[in-house]
Amino acid sequence: MPEYIYRAVDENGIVVKNRVQDKSKQNLIKKLKVNGLMPIDVTQVSFGKYKKSGIKRNQTNIDEIMQLANSADIGKNKNARKFTLVEKINMTLSRTEKVTERDIVIFTQNLYLLKKAGFNNVHALATIIQSTENITLKGVLEDILAGVEAGDYMYTTMEYYSDIFPYIYINLVKVGELSGSLEESLRQAVEYLDSSTALSKKLKKILVPNIVQFVVLIVILFFGSMYVVPIIQDIFAQVGSTDQLPAMTIAFSNFLTVIQKNWFIPTAIIAAIIGAIALYIRTPKGRYQWDYFKYKMPIFGQLIFAIDFSRLTKAMLLNLKNGMRIQEALEVGKNVVKNLVMLSIIETSINNIIVGDSWVEPFEKSGLAEPMITEMLKIGMQTDLPMMMEKLVEYMDMDIDQILEKIVKILPEILYSIVGIVIIFITVVVLVPCIQVYMGNFLLSAAGF
Repeated sequence: MPEYIYRAVDENGIVVKNRVQDKSKQNLIKKLKVNGLMPIDVTQVSFGKYKKSGIKRNQTNIDEIMQLANSADIGKNKNARKFTLVEKINMTLSRTEKVTERDIVIFTQNLYLLKKAGFNNVHALATIIQSTENITLKGVLEDILAGVEAGDYMYTTMEYYSDIFPYIYINLVKVGELSGSLEESLRQAVEYLDSSTALSKKLKKILVPNIVQFVVLIVILFFGSMYVVPIIQDIFAQVGSTDQLPAMTIAFSNFLTVIQKNWFIPTAIIAAIIGAIALYIRTPKGRYQWDYFKYKMPIFGQLIFAIDFSRLTKAMLLNLKNGMRIQEALEVGKNVVKNLVMLSIIETSINNIIVGDSWVEPFEKSGLAEPMITEMLKIGMQTDLPMMMEKLVEYMDMDIDQILEKIVKILPEILYSIVGIVIIFITVVVLVPCIQVYMGNFLLSAAGF
């Protein structure tokens, strides 16, 4: 049953707050008025802020109901309840509770197990809602359940909660519902969430320590160049030493001085460049070029393409197993892909099928797919395509693992190289002058030796 937080006022003007369960807002408002309370605000807790638009699905607009309320209906001699500090804190937290990735994983696993056990969507969602502790997610699931009971697909309501459910996740559910293989799609969704989490942890384990080290070194470089180097120059001048700091130290220090005085110029240039790139990416051509760069970028490009193609292959396999033709399988399967380059290849493949050409050819001509992938698809077209695509899915999974292993090996080496260059630059620009001061040779030249 949905939970609501309401604010109402009694005849003495005392505002009463509480968190309750009721089957609908309308029913709750009627109860409040019968008990002598004038509703001010009634909100289904937590999940409303996750909507993509201001329109709440499967809910009546509470503002319209409030306009019909009549203050004359307020009863008399009603005592307002006083809430403890703990109750006030709980009501506040319940409205801001976030849905974590772990919550989504647990929900998906439970839904998968219930579907595997033969539950229909309504029964499965109702069962999960009863055991869901996160107030925000509970409200979202109740909205999804209301949509399913009204005859909608689950994914149509999930699309309104794109801040909770990832794009790929929603479309995996969509493919499963449209193809009649929701159980298998949910299994893939669990694998997607698990693999995404594992990949993020691996990359963070590599990137975070090196980025922190890099930032610390940059701070040392700028601090030493802007504050330490000028102090050393003053010491040399005061004692009358003829020793000179390294040319690179002086040049870098002067450069930073100019930047410090005219900081607004580089800031404006950088902001203009970033703004121009952002605006260009928002155009159709810019978005296409950006998505193409994702597939061709060093280190990660091959991995991004392999993951997208693997998702497409798995979605097509689900559709083919449920009796869809290749064209229909491509039409439904493309929903799991967001990259415009991949989508354009898929559209070209669909057009080729319509005119009687090979649907594999666009993938081959794109230059993005490995020859092994296209050859397996060609062989599948001549033999048993679903069986060959099962083999292709296994091959893609192994290929993704191998690419990840390469990235895990290469990325630290690249980061260490960058950090090493920064350390060398710091040594030349900052440490050499400090060593000169420490050695005291400048005092000899100042004394005429």
